[in-house]
Amino acid sequence: MSENSLKQKAARGVVWTAIQKYSTMLIQFFSGMILARLLSPSDFGCIGMLVIFMSMAQVFIDAGFDSALIQKKNPTSVDYATVFYFNLGASIILYVLLFFCAPLIADFYKIPILCKILRVQGLVLIIYSLNLIQRNRLRKTLQFNVLAKITIVTSILSLIVTASLAYLGWGVWALVAQYYMTAIIPCIFFYIISDWRPTLEYSWASFRSLFGFGAFMLLSNLFGTFCNKISSLLVGRWFAASTLGYFSRAVGTEDMASMSISGVVLETTYPLYASVQDDKERMANIVKQAVTLLAYITVPLLLTLIVLAKPIFILVYSEKWLPCVPYFQLLCLGGMATCLQAVNTQPIAAIGKSKIMFKWSVLKQSTGVLIQFSLLLLYGMKGLLMGIVISTWLSYIVNISLVSKYIGYKYYRQLLDITPIFLVAGLSALAGYFGGVVMNLGFYLNAVIQLLIILLIYGGWSLIFKPAPFVYGISVLHSLKRK
Repeated sequence: MSENSLKQKAARGVVWTAIQKYSTMLIQFFSGMILARLLSPSDFGCIGMLVIFMSMAQVFIDAGFDSALIQKKNPTSVDYATVFYFNLGASIILYVLLFFCAPLIADFYKIPILCKILRVQGLVLIIYSLNLIQRNRLRKTLQFNVLAKITIVTSILSLIVTASLAYLGWGVWALVAQYYMTAIIPCIFFYIISDWRPTLEYSWASFRSLFGFGAFMLLSNLFGTFCNKISSLLVGRWFAASTLGYFSRAVGTEDMASMSISGVVLETTYPLYASVQDDKERMANIVKQAVTLLAYITVPLLLTLIVLAKPIFILVYSEKWLPCVPYFQLLCLGGMATCLQAVNTQPIAAIGKSKIMFKWSVLKQSTGVLIQFSLLLLYGMKGLLMGIVISTWLSYIVNISLVSKYIGYKYYRQLLDITPIFLVAGLSALAGYFGGVVMNLGFYLNAVIQLLIILLIYGGWSLIFKPAPFVYGISVLHSLKRK
């Protein structure tokens, strides 16, 4: 594949993924506004307590086969059928396991209703397993326009149903219904649009071949998911359901800001890495462009959100959610590292180093959990949040070291590439914060002034000095315009 062709495919993928992510983010924004006013923090807390179990079950169902199929250059119909039946069988087994473990989980949190919620919510896993292959095939062939349209329609219909049920007084069950909508609607569309259907064949040779790569991806993702979601389990066990509700809302808002941006890049880069896996120089160049572009957009955004957190939460969610603000501000500091470490994970997987990834994931994630738990014991909720920030930056340091060793994009080079972005974004945020304090023109007017100061300084730097990610972004837009 030529460099121009690769850039055009990447550009189209970025644009359609951006349409998907930002449309979804806008819908989630309105969803958050509506549901935060109709439901209580305890309702969100109950769902948050079950996140770790649902997330780990989804990782088991996927079992690393999604990455294995994309990494494999020419998967066959037998490969797809084998993975489909494995996904389906795994989802049924895991639902049965969750069904019988539900009373124990409810006793652990000392909230009896969680037993019923988990038994109903767990059925979503079977629906989820039915559309994994169709989604994988669309990603592998870079058909992000189809994925974008399905995701947008799903988000709109899900919001309508969930908000209606919340208004009618369904409480936490409205959030359970939301899980069903986000699983059923894509499943229907995938089977209407896609011409792929599972054939009546299963190959143990195919399973072993794919699982040889996917096994370590499974272990890595499983361990990573557990460590990432352990904070919700700790908060749910140590604090009231309402505290977990505040924490979940802060996490969801930070994710909406950071991961919706990085998701645009991450969704499109892994298939690209896989397509040039034998050319380390091209891979290193893609990593550099992805990392600097992500930092260029994400760092100033998250720093701006830290400055404007209080007015944003009051405006969007109402004053009853103000306890979220300090949680959210600390999580934004970790969100910068989360985006950057994620984009440094993909190239290692694309060249087949899943075993290496697993070993390092165990080391960095277990260390991160130990840090979080220790700081929780010492400083309570604030300590846990600081532990999350420290562990995400630790993961980033480990990941850039692996990229430096196996891809050739040296860790010191990457740090030098993103340092100017952090410096200018940090100075812009500080100027915006103190500018608002000095002006003191009122709560919301101060926020507007702070935002304008940040935009003027960061935008002025971009236009005058033309940093590399700014130039690259413009070139991608020009490429799309010519296409």
